[in-house]
Amino acid sequence: MRQSYTVTIPEDPPATAFPFLKQDMRRKGSAVSGSVLVSTFVGLLINQAKNSKSAQGLVGLRNLGNTCFMNSILQCLSNTQSLRDYCLHNSHRRDLNNNNRTNTALMEEFAKLIQTMWTSSGSEAVSPSEFKTQIQRYAPRFVGYNQQDAQEFLRFLLDGLHNEVNRVTVRPRGSTEDFDHLPDEEKGRKMWSKYLEREDSKIVDLFVGQLKSSLTCTECGYCSTVFDPFWDLSLPIAKGYGEVSLMDCMRLFTKEDVLDGDEKPTCYRCKARRRCTKKFTVQKFPKILVLHLKRFSEARVRTSKLSTFVNFPLKDLDLREFASGSSVDAVYNLYAVSNHSGTTMGGHYTAYCRNPSSGEWYTFNDSRVTPMSSSQVRSSDGYVLFYELASSSRI
Repeated sequence: MRQSYTVTIPEDPPATAFPFLKQDMRRKGSAVSGSVLVSTFVGLLINQAKNSKSAQGLVGLRNLGNTCFMNSILQCLSNTQSLRDYCLHNSHRRDLNNNNRTNTALMEEFAKLIQTMWTSSGSEAVSPSEFKTQIQRYAPRFVGYNQQDAQEFLRFLLDGLHNEVNRVTVRPRGSTEDFDHLPDEEKGRKMWSKYLEREDSKIVDLFVGQLKSSLTCTECGYCSTVFDPFWDLSLPIAKGYGEVSLMDCMRLFTKEDVLDGDEKPTCYRCKARRRCTKKFTVQKFPKILVLHLKRFSEARVRTSKLSTFVNFPLKDLDLREFASGSSVDAVYNLYAVSNHSGTTMGGHYTAYCRNPSSGEWYTFNDSRVTPMSSSQVRSSDGYVLFYELASSSRI
């Protein structure tokens, strides 16, 4: 892969960076020609840049045959700083050992792959074949080499990793506690605690939030609420000419819907089917928010794709207007995008990721990794967006 570096040569090379030059320069003085010194210094800088480049997770993944969907998501997760550190520090081993589980191969191979990507001394692309063997054992739908949906792959992968490092070894039996009499805020907390009694892992710590669904009877005004965990939000793409904003999509997702006709639910107070309104708000925002843009729609004949340009912010995505309560932490910064180019008949996945060490953006296209400008991150190919809570920049 061709690399280019811009090197600024100071009048004197910094002796602190290259201490062995210091003595050499004193000893030889003017005997060392300027051109030799400069070329040596440039060579040292380039080698240092190359070495640091390969040590910073800028390593491609080989395409094993239509596995670009997998490579794209793996690069996004590799640049999820907290998940990367969980693997690099071998913290996952503690969770695996504490559980005494027999099924640990998926988490082990995932962590091994992340470690290889971040500690590899060369710029050669890494083969994810061992990891692929384990994900297809966990989810047989990924057996073979057909093109798959990146968002579906992400869901299966996170679910598999969570199951292997779940801190809960024996799930409690389901109880029929009634929280309907409680205020919504308290009810939401109780429901979240009940969820954690069964599902509690580093993966949940990072990716899972809580959604509140409010159902209001138009006849008597009674409002019933349900709280559900979510691993990502699938956003419908707002109709518009040429371009829509991510906030438009969020507003469409949380828009109040009317349930009438065959969709009429039974009102808890009326004890009869009534016309109701339904609305979503976010009760608990996750540290890592995954937003899936619904570009693909199932039709009777074949699947179609929306190539609408969705304008999403790279910094300060403020989602407080969608919160159930007030004064919550809900401002996010983008750090990765899984892109889908082409059509449903033939397409290709890539990833744009912000390196957690340098803060620079890179394009990951299977084996190839190239620097990019942050101004290029937004495109009509954006499919799965990864945001990190601004207050959790170091989780």
